[in-house]
Amino acid sequence: MKPVIKVESISKKYRLGKRERYTSLRDVIAASARAAFRSRPNGNQAVNGTIWALTDVSFEVEAGEVVGIIGRNGAGKSTLLKILSRITKPTKGRVTLNGRVGSLLEVGTGFHSELTGRENIFLNGAILGMSKREIEEKFDEIVAFAETEQFLDTPLKHYSSGMAVRLAFAVAAHLEPEILIIDEVLAVGDVSFQKKCLGKMNEVARAGRTVLFVSHDINAVNALCERTILLHDGSIAMNGPTALVTRHYLDRANKFYSPITWVSVDKANQGEIQLHNVTVEQGGDVTTLINCREPFTIVLEYEIERIVRGSRFFLIVRNEKGELIFTTSDYDVLSAEAENRQIGRFMSRVTVPGGILKTGSYYGTVGVDVANVRVVFKAEDALHFDVYEPEDDTQATRHMRVGVIAPLLPWEISRQ
Repeated sequence: MKPVIKVESISKKYRLGKRERYTSLRDVIAASARAAFRSRPNGNQAVNGTIWALTDVSFEVEAGEVVGIIGRNGAGKSTLLKILSRITKPTKGRVTLNGRVGSLLEVGTGFHSELTGRENIFLNGAILGMSKREIEEKFDEIVAFAETEQFLDTPLKHYSSGMAVRLAFAVAAHLEPEILIIDEVLAVGDVSFQKKCLGKMNEVARAGRTVLFVSHDINAVNALCERTILLHDGSIAMNGPTALVTRHYLDRANKFYSPITWVSVDKANQGEIQLHNVTVEQGGDVTTLINCREPFTIVLEYEIERIVRGSRFFLIVRNEKGELIFTTSDYDVLSAEAENRQIGRFMSRVTVPGGILKTGSYYGTVGVDVANVRVVFKAEDALHFDVYEPEDDTQATRHMRVGVIAPLLPWEISRQ
């Protein structure tokens, strides 16, 4: 069975500071003639004011697959989707699509601001290759999903960005293209609409249609996609099961935002500091089951065999999805003991306030580094603990809030 999407070694070059223009047959013939007398640059590097947004990208997607595409800003995600949506052509390579493509790349893509919501539904449906009868059959479902009934005969230019994206998504999802391409536009909608869209994409996938989903929301990618492609600097860095790819991406991304010096451990000097034990305490007891409403303490027991000037002990805590929750070091609030290390056995204790973490499993990496110089040692996942909500907790739904933490913060109200 042939794939629905087949991408073969595509590359895309842009000229910096200039817009891509459409070329006539005369332009193509003239460019070919000039090329015969020019030497070609080596590799896919930026030359003469050009940049390669994609370089030698290849993959296949089968019918009914839901594939996530992730990566940092500038990785090439939007360029790839524009090529798949036939908005732009690749400089090199070939894309084969077996089916109609419905794309939602930007707010209002394929819509006309002067036309009403009703007129834009029919316009967008026609662009997707739907007949008027097919659009009419889905019209009521589209309007109900978008929740824009009262603005149906209002020109799109008077819609808010949220209203426009609701209508655009509803059209793209309900007019039954074989391939549905969704970019980061869902970030414009509110939380309830995002959940509604994710549910609809699941429904689309179950119907046997193919979905490509680009998002910076790793939770949404994990929930929706079976397979994920990680783009980095215009190339595929990883392509595989979503859980593995997103964990790899988070590990890489967290290194940019962590206060820890992320360099290789100096194996020749691992005898400088020895970690003997890491435990978690709550209420005076050693435990791995933490009441989320109460503070708890992480205890490190270690031995300093040789003094390393400027060294600091650090702790990195992630949740079971691999998301970075927080980092801390004993230089956060500098003490005389941390500033002037001595040889001998020591114990360090760091207390985490209650009412911050959500329910779930957490893992901690501990180690020692010298800021901006080197890592002395690092113990990956040296501790594990589970956080739970007490059964009689009146805030039992707190862990359902959006965000990686759900703090219970004091509010003070006073009459003025």
